Amino acid sequence: MANKEYYTRLIKEKAYDFGFLYCGISKAEFLSDEAPRLEEWLKNNLHGKMHYMENHFDKRLNPALLLEGSKSVITLLYNYYPNQTNSVDEEAPKISKYAFGEDYHQVIKEKLKIFLDELQLEIGQINGRVFVDSAPVMEKAWAKKSGAGWVGKHTNLIHPKIGSFFFLSEMIIDLELSYDGPIKDYCGTCTKCIDACPTDAIVAPYVLDGSKCISYLTIELKDQLIPNEFKGKMDNWAFGCDVCQDVCPWNRFSKKHNEPRFLPNESLFEMTKNDWKDLTEDVFNSMFKNSPIKRTKFSGLKRNIEFLG
Repeated sequence: MANKEYYTRLIKEKAYDFGFLYCGISKAEFLSDEAPRLEEWLKNNLHGKMHYMENHFDKRLNPALLLEGSKSVITLLYNYYPNQTNSVDEEAPKISKYAFGEDYHQVIKEKLKIFLDELQLEIGQINGRVFVDSAPVMEKAWAKKSGAGWVGKHTNLIHPKIGSFFFLSEMIIDLELSYDGPIKDYCGTCTKCIDACPTDAIVAPYVLDGSKCISYLTIELKDQLIPNEFKGKMDNWAFGCDVCQDVCPWNRFSKKHNEPRFLPNESLFEMTKNDWKDLTEDVFNSMFKNSPIKRTKFSGLKRNIEFLG
């Protein structure tokens, strides 16, 4: 018992040393509450053309299928709230705050691998895997179980002292630890996110129709054309969308990040509407070399910009 508490304290202290906003730990077990929700969401085709969501159903719910002998799921929050958000041209296309700097997958995964290496040096032989939004892991479910926040009506995780502008990541290890518990939902009667969504993608409190979400339409949808029904409803977003988070009252607690690798390219906010329209592939490759925006490819970003008109 003493070791368990010591290891838990060690992990949490180390997490804060690595710059994480929060570290919560939950028991690695089958997510029985999530199984019917995920099944219903998929059955109603609320995932649009994100067919990968249909894969690895069992792995999403059972950490033992991701790491044999798993005992604990460590959830970590990493801040990305930026210093600057406004372009010099108010009519310039907008990109989501999380994509201003370097790709978070790389930045956070590097931290987590060093984190796990250090734990193995200090604790001894433990097996573990790290995940940053790139494997069949129900991130928000684990975060909720570990007390990292509650899932808001917009389906993003909200921490009462931090808001929601953070990345989620996990470490699954075969070491038994002291576990945290969930906190209550503080959304109350607020419906700001539902009311503000430009495409009415939040079809009910806590239910997101992914196929209507601007983030889906500008990133996940790989079709040559964005469906015409969304013409004039994109709120000038060319990559991702922050509307539901921007209007959330809990984000008044957001604090600016201090991660140098998340700082934007110096010319990003100097680009005018015409600069975006005239964007060449060479400029795209140079400006977004290590950015999450590379995910849309040049053709995808051009499609999005042209659709905005």
